[in-house]
Amino acid sequence: MCNGHEAPVGATFDAMSKIIEADFLTGGIDISFSTSNFPFSHLSSSGTRRVLVVDDDRGATRLIKILLERSGDYVILEENDPARAHQSARNFRPDVILLDIMMPETDGGEVAARIQADRSLSGTPIIFLTALVTKDEAKNGLRIDGHSFLAKPISIPEVIEAIEQHVPGRAKPARGPVSHVDRSFSS
Repeated sequence: MCNGHEAPVGATFDAMSKIIEADFLTGGIDISFSTSNFPFSHLSSSGTRRVLVVDDDRGATRLIKILLERSGDYVILEENDPARAHQSARNFRPDVILLDIMMPETDGGEVAARIQADRSLSGTPIIFLTALVTKDEAKNGLRIDGHSFLAKPISIPEVIEAIEQHVPGRAKPARGPVSHVDRSFSS
């Protein structure tokens, strides 16, 4: 409530997004994401990866976009309407898709099936994002419909590692400590 009146939902969302961005981008946490912070120093600007992020949570897709693009190695397209995700993938031609499982009307499994049925996209790796499984289950190599997944809350370093492991033609990065700061969030 503000002056006895309730703020419109869109205005509230915009205000919350700005607070989240300000909190992440100007807070006391170093999120400069130079490649020296990660075990992916082999990446260069010529190795820019195209990532489609599909989640009905606008705050989550926005945050992933901001943080991955700050690394300089990724171009991100956000899609918050799962019914439009297949067409967005056709237009954008991503190297990898980050796909939430639990979404209204069209869930991530249905979106993945449509994408895999499309011959022009069938080879595109899909990484599910889900709160339906634990971090331990994710680490044990469990797969959902043949796809790997990340358990929410996710951290940007683990997203980067998963992307680099799934992008065709890339050697898997060396494992090691990724970051001393926990940058995880959930949607």
